[in-house]
Amino acid sequence: MERIRIKDIAKMADVSVGTVDRVIHGRSGVSEASKKRVEEILKQLNYQPNMYASALATNKKYAFACLLPQHEKGEYWTDVENGIQDALTTYSDFNITVELSYYDPYDYRSFAEAARTILTQEPDGVLFAPTAPQYTTPFTNELESHSIPYIYIDSNIKEAPALSFFGQNSHQSGYFAARMLMLLAGEDAQEVVIFRKINEGIVGSNQQERREIGFREYMQGHHPDCHIWELDLHAKRDSEDSQMLNEFFQAHPNVKNGITFNSKAYIIGEYLLKQQKKDFNLMGYDLLQRNVACLQQGSIFFLIAQQPTLQGFDGIKALCDHLILKKEVARENFMPIDLLTKENIEFYYNQRNAGTRLLI
Repeated sequence: MERIRIKDIAKMADVSVGTVDRVIHGRSGVSEASKKRVEEILKQLNYQPNMYASALATNKKYAFACLLPQHEKGEYWTDVENGIQDALTTYSDFNITVELSYYDPYDYRSFAEAARTILTQEPDGVLFAPTAPQYTTPFTNELESHSIPYIYIDSNIKEAPALSFFGQNSHQSGYFAARMLMLLAGEDAQEVVIFRKINEGIVGSNQQERREIGFREYMQGHHPDCHIWELDLHAKRDSEDSQMLNEFFQAHPNVKNGITFNSKAYIIGEYLLKQQKKDFNLMGYDLLQRNVACLQQGSIFFLIAQQPTLQGFDGIKALCDHLILKKEVARENFMPIDLLTKENIEFYYNQRNAGTRLLI
């Protein structure tokens, strides 16, 4: 079928090419009568504008803001940043820039301060990892009042729905983790321990809290007699970890299975290696290099991955699709629950590098 040109539509509607262009892109300066004639013809022809070419032609610049938890290089959020940088390269034709900001995940005031700074920048779109709903909502309310679209990554706040969310279904992930840990526990399923990183009562992630809720739901429904111990390691005093772990295992020698819902399973894994404690099954999250090393050496039995690089990339892509290409964006985009052991970790890396996903 021959391509429909704007000048053909202009001729059919008896208007100028500029008028058609303004109607297609929703700009002002067109009389209601002319607008109606052009829209009727567009509908009759089922005209689909080439938004990619149009975006390039406008040469407009788009400034995005990204707000992530503070982290050290090589941790989980480094992969999210890598995904954001990949998206910047992929969509460089659209003149997009990204300003990265950070907040202390264990200090709600830090999030509020960083959010206020972003609002003063007046970005075209925002990608961020939300904190507790009562501190996230004031920020999203301000974004909405300024008609700034925003994307959630890692965790979702359903009380303040974003344009789109990229991350795991945290509750389902925790439920699944409990099922796998109990299969692994076998006869030693009378006791398990949950390891946390906490600062002044703050876990530091909505996602971790929801994983634990899913975990406990499975345990209550399928293993109600199993006792769940809790060991809260201090998030800002790593030097205390070994002593606290020593005291726990001395006090609870029969506990053979445990899980942490954050990305620092290596803290327990490296302790188990140092103590040569080989009778404990540990489960954790995310493919940090130190986590993977523990997995390969046997001190971590299972890791659940959630593709943070893809979350960062797809978050920026969604903003480009919505703002520049005028595409529909799905409200929820769940990452697969990838269960990894030392036997399949290399296969997973190979598959991921080839652009495919290992789905559970």
